[in-house]
Amino acid sequence: MMKQFVILAFIIIIGNAYGDEEVTELMVESIHKPAECSRAAARGDMLSMHYKGSLFTTGAVFDSSYNRGEPFKFQIGVGQVIKGWDDGLIGICPGEKRKLTIPSHLGYGDVGAGESIPPKSTLLFEVECIAVEDGPAPVNIFKEIDMNSDNQLSREELSDYLKKQVPEGAHNNEIPDQDKLVEDIFQHEDRDKNGYISHDEFSGPKHDEL
Repeated sequence: MMKQFVILAFIIIIGNAYGDEEVTELMVESIHKPAECSRAAARGDMLSMHYKGSLFTTGAVFDSSYNRGEPFKFQIGVGQVIKGWDDGLIGICPGEKRKLTIPSHLGYGDVGAGESIPPKSTLLFEVECIAVEDGPAPVNIFKEIDMNSDNQLSREELSDYLKKQVPEGAHNNEIPDQDKLVEDIFQHEDRDKNGYISHDEFSGPKHDEL
């Protein structure tokens, strides 16, 4: 899939609901920091990270880049990752290790993610910054979807956008259920349930400049 589609699809797992939980605020702890910081991560930078993610309450590990043998690369501050990462990794230096305790409303919210992360889960991430580099020019996906420029997204606009992201020649088994994808996105993003996703509600990339 094209990069923009991947970014947009990632919105599905970004929770926005605030529920009762053991941890209510993001907690950032620096475990190790090099004597000299060659470059502190700023919004829009491209980060390469190793991480281990576990559930705060049980300690069960749900994902680890170490097991895959390669770091995870993403652009910080543009909605490609959960809010707890976007906020908790600002200022991190190459070689620095941090522990992030992320409340559910900055993670996967009331929905959770798959079978490994239940709804309303507080998450614990042990992260290690491998590299900080210049990121690509920011993408305003909201503007690209909002075809009539009314500053809100309809189901039709979102569905049309998703269809355009499917590469030519893709097989049916490679194409996600777009109707379900649209409804999942609306479930998370349309917080006032008025049938549209406003600019404020949209949690994906939506700014022309950083």
